[in-house]
Amino acid sequence: MQLYNTLSAEERALLIEQAGQNRLTLSFYAYAKIENPQQFRDELFLAWSHLNALGRIYVAQEGINAQMSVPAEGFEALRATLEAYDFMKGIRLNVAVEQDDMSFLKLTVKVRSKIVADGLKDSSFDATDIGIHLKAKEFNEMLSDPNTVVIDMRNHYESEIGHFEGAITPDVDTFRESLPIIEAQLAEHKEDKNLLMYCTGGIRCEKASAFFKHKGFQNVYQLEGGIIEYTRQIKEEGLQSKFIGKNFVFDHRLGERITDDIIANCHQCGQPCDTHVNCANEACHLLFIQCDDCAEKMHHCCSDECVAVIQLPEDEQRAMRRGVQKGNLIFKKGKSDALKFKNERNVFDEIVPVKVSAVTKIRKKRIEKKKLIGRVEHYFTKASVGQFSIENEAITLGDILVVVGPTTGEQRLDLQQMMVNGVVVQQAQVGDKMTLSLDFRVRKSDLLYKIQA
Repeated sequence: MQLYNTLSAEERALLIEQAGQNRLTLSFYAYAKIENPQQFRDELFLAWSHLNALGRIYVAQEGINAQMSVPAEGFEALRATLEAYDFMKGIRLNVAVEQDDMSFLKLTVKVRSKIVADGLKDSSFDATDIGIHLKAKEFNEMLSDPNTVVIDMRNHYESEIGHFEGAITPDVDTFRESLPIIEAQLAEHKEDKNLLMYCTGGIRCEKASAFFKHKGFQNVYQLEGGIIEYTRQIKEEGLQSKFIGKNFVFDHRLGERITDDIIANCHQCGQPCDTHVNCANEACHLLFIQCDDCAEKMHHCCSDECVAVIQLPEDEQRAMRRGVQKGNLIFKKGKSDALKFKNERNVFDEIVPVKVSAVTKIRKKRIEKKKLIGRVEHYFTKASVGQFSIENEAITLGDILVVVGPTTGEQRLDLQQMMVNGVVVQQAQVGDKMTLSLDFRVRKSDLLYKIQA
């Protein structure tokens, strides 16, 4: 009985590309008492494997928290696997604002002690005694009430690129940090203020609402379905969006645009930008905001030190990081000393609406049709030359190619010169080993695509 992934991310990406199916990215959660989380986990993994569902899912005795990708035609079949359990009958599935077939490339279902780490050890705390749910229209109305305090229950790197007007945005790295900070700052307003909370999909403010009720707050409300459901409702009902900027998401997209406002800046040059990236140095992988110009200048890295590392042969890079635990760097979320324009603030100084800069140029993902034509066979470091196997279609000088890989990212090139068997050619045929000079590093098994006209 297979209860684990057998394909790499690269192999899965190839299968998705070849299948040609439209996929949906979605999320859901449910608080419940699960007696045997491990058995529950195994049952879900088997059911979802048959549906070609992918994603990152956590289960615990307190419930389930999931972000997933599923073939569009299998959406109802996925729902059926959930509603086989009584506590998930009628569960709301939050479908992403922007779709990407490659949002998840593996199915990971993990058993955790909690589906939302809260740091609480109070046995009298009841996570099911929650606040009042508000739909988008009701949420907008309560936002305009002067007796309302709106709290962003997400982390600083999420609220940095987008949040509701006038929201308190705690400068924290984790959910558990925000609970005592907010409680202390609002201790004098337990009875006279409406405490209005929101998060990405609802799971964090659901637990937070129960926490604040437990701590004596009288008027506790939360945005039903989070920012994802709010966005769907305002579009459907023609309402004004009180959320500005982008909604951070926890798949490879790292964000969904809600409005055209840019409220963040590049962490390296300070220019208006709200595009999160991970440092190309695998030993770092720091999450930070980087504009196109800095991405080109810094080779998609966060620092000069990381740029130097990625120029080394792959075996040397592996040797450097072997046995060194640097996973915490992934979660520093823009707080590295290498970043000159990192965001630091004290959000409790005053509660006022933010002022949005008027910015016209917004970095948007290119929507292009591309065809998989081959993959990287080798990279010759000293010569800065890549060797590619041409597998599915011939390429000709003048073609626009894209090299894609987990570390390489997405690198475009205008094909002006290439060689096959040491000879300069105009066209490389299927079966050829083609080489060309590159101004960026590629890795073995990176995929080679051709942009279709």
